[in-house]
Amino acid sequence: MADKEKRSLREFLRHINDYTYRFDPEKGRFRYRELRGVRDTAFDFYMWLKCWKDMVVFVAKCPVSAVRALFRYQWFATYLTYPNFVDRGTLGMRGNQLRMARAQYDRIVKKATDLLRISFVADEHFHPGNKLSKKVVLFDELVPGEIMAGFPNLIYLPAQVLPVFLCSILDQQITPPYLDAAENFGIPADVCPLPSAEAGCALRDDYPKLGTCFVACNMPCDGSVATTSYQDRYFNLPTYYFGVPIRYNEEAVQDYAVEELRGLIRFIEEQTGETFDWDAFFRAMKVYNQETEYELQKWEVNRTPYPQMTGETFWIYRMFFYHLSGGMDPHFLDTDRRVNRIMMRGYQQKKPCAPAMRHRCVEWSCPANFYPDFSVWAENCWGINVVASMESLISDIIINTEDQDQALADLARSYQRTTMRKHTKGGYANVLDELWIVCKQYNADMVLMYDQISCKGMDGLRGVFEEQAAARGVHMLWVAQDLLDFAHNAAQRQIGRIDSVCHIFDVSAFYHNSMAVDDTVSRSFFEALSY
Repeated sequence: MADKEKRSLREFLRHINDYTYRFDPEKGRFRYRELRGVRDTAFDFYMWLKCWKDMVVFVAKCPVSAVRALFRYQWFATYLTYPNFVDRGTLGMRGNQLRMARAQYDRIVKKATDLLRISFVADEHFHPGNKLSKKVVLFDELVPGEIMAGFPNLIYLPAQVLPVFLCSILDQQITPPYLDAAENFGIPADVCPLPSAEAGCALRDDYPKLGTCFVACNMPCDGSVATTSYQDRYFNLPTYYFGVPIRYNEEAVQDYAVEELRGLIRFIEEQTGETFDWDAFFRAMKVYNQETEYELQKWEVNRTPYPQMTGETFWIYRMFFYHLSGGMDPHFLDTDRRVNRIMMRGYQQKKPCAPAMRHRCVEWSCPANFYPDFSVWAENCWGINVVASMESLISDIIINTEDQDQALADLARSYQRTTMRKHTKGGYANVLDELWIVCKQYNADMVLMYDQISCKGMDGLRGVFEEQAAARGVHMLWVAQDLLDFAHNAAQRQIGRIDSVCHIFDVSAFYHNSMAVDDTVSRSFFEALSY
């Protein structure tokens, strides 16, 4: 056996040991911290302590509200698992890859704890009639916060992110009570579980009570539109229904999209008494544009033979900065600057981001909240490196920072290309044809398709995906899941599918013959994913 193959085998054995024997699937936690060598272990432990420090600081800033929230809201305790979530998301990482991922996770926890602090301090369940609540504008989570840059005295808060979406990534068993509440109330069980859980959260009275008005929207789909009515009645606030064109590639809809934005601005002005500040908006958009340029740089590097950004932070961090920064939080720009500096150093030195890359993979379809560390597992155990993700390839539009009309036109186009919207709406070409363009751009030979059971639009194209993938020689790896519905995500039924698909291109044979990995080990891998 060649030296290169021997080194590859040693690396894979090390990763398999890390993932299989360090993780305890029965308790849903790691038995001990991963040993990554002296420097990487010390750095990882330092960042682990820093994560706990940020969480402690958050509690120290609002101790009474935090304790009351712990008993008031079922979902809040989930945030105690964030350090473990990061451990899973960085499993097997070394060197530059570890440092980039840790920097991004660090920014996420800082932003999340800041939003939690605002939510609890402004919560009228705890502080009736407080002044901070009147400065909060609640948004549907799919509406990014860029427009709020023009209201520097107000606070943008995506209503569903903290209680539902982010929690479902941290703890895959947190949403069933909300789904049960929605179904018991009469919402069909085959509705997408994301809007269903958001409606169930309202039915269980589990949202903080705050805000002066609420901005709803028609994104990403009809399920969200239908369940918005439950949240609207629960919040009991003046509501603006922000209509974003579905056929966003058509020029005929752009005037309407701009008018919707103008209407949104007028609504916020009327409800809050604040006036839209164009100077503040342009300043923020300059920061936002720099963040976008850094993101485009990441895309370009990952198209080369030496990709640097793989793993779950690729799409999780992208979603967070796109939706929560809006150019208003310069710390995101600082993180991007630091991450891209590390990335370019690795690229220029032609260092691989992973010990072995057997397949360049594109992650497609809606994010798999139930399997938040799936791509990390695939990279560590199978050599499948995700070099592009659908939910990271969202809007890359640069916002004009001089002309007001053009700025609104650019922002309107950007809103039409948000998370779970850019590729799933506007015609099948945006999800189907775009996939093959991405595969070609990133030189990918494999597609990891999260087959969301309740997403009728995506499931309806499955046969076409299969046919076109076969014609192009692209391997399709289907992972059936249902976003954040624990009941529909049966891990056991996936094992055979993974093994069978991998066997097609001799991945399974490679491991079973050369490394004596049996089905028990493969099963433990999958069991680990369900926590």
